[in-house]
Amino acid sequence: MKIYIIGIGLIGGSMGLDIKELYPEATVYGIDTNENHIQEALDIGVIDSEGKFENLSNANFVIVSVPVDVALTVLPKVLDVIGENTIVFEVGSTKAPICEAVANHSKRRNFIATHPIAGTEFSGPSAAIKGLFQGKTNIICEVERTAFKLQEKALDLFKAIGMRIRYMEPKSHDKHIAYVSHLSHISAFMLGKTVINKEKHEQDIFDMAGSGFESTVRLAKSSPAMWTPIFKQNRKQVVKTLEEYISNLTQFKELLINEDYDAIYEEMESVNRIKEILNGMVK
Repeated sequence: MKIYIIGIGLIGGSMGLDIKELYPEATVYGIDTNENHIQEALDIGVIDSEGKFENLSNANFVIVSVPVDVALTVLPKVLDVIGENTIVFEVGSTKAPICEAVANHSKRRNFIATHPIAGTEFSGPSAAIKGLFQGKTNIICEVERTAFKLQEKALDLFKAIGMRIRYMEPKSHDKHIAYVSHLSHISAFMLGKTVINKEKHEQDIFDMAGSGFESTVRLAKSSPAMWTPIFKQNRKQVVKTLEEYISNLTQFKELLINEDYDAIYEEMESVNRIKEILNGMVK
């Protein structure tokens, strides 16, 4: 089995580690524009060898794990050179633009659009984690456009590394992910900015910051090189979620100004049910 990872970071690298664990006979090749990433991935055993585009025709699986703007140009080039029995999947956080980019490609049947919901705030080969996908959801879009036998190969691999499968249309995916992922990252970045700006005058903020602050701004450590293209591609949906979020923040501020603490209590109590929703996700 020959696996090619294009873009050796958290998601691609973690898949490489899981595949090597499940299939010791597999050879994992890495392709990355950053030579340091290639060497680092070799040193820590994420990949077995550096790969070349011209050898993709021999691949069983090709994992495209690059920033979503880069994927728009890389993915068609990958499909141009793969073999008839190669299955290609791209793992980015937006799906409609990706699916549109290859909609009319002659080898569209060799591609399956995926989004493993398994990110962390870290990036690069050293961020790769064995077992990252265990129990995590993998969103599959336009599965009907992938050749059935190749679908089976991809789905068997996803299930073998522990992922649950959910099917969704690309536009629906991008709408929902704007709420549960993209908005979370913007909130973390802007909270971090608010505190950093204040830090110039109040170092005590950092001295007093506890685990609540740390967990809330964790996502602000995420790579801007990865997230700026995501916000660009999903701009319309992200703007809608921001409008709703800002409206809720403004409403909360008004309650404070008016000292309506009963309403504040009721607001927070009504949102407590998020625990039930998240507990259901864990199950």
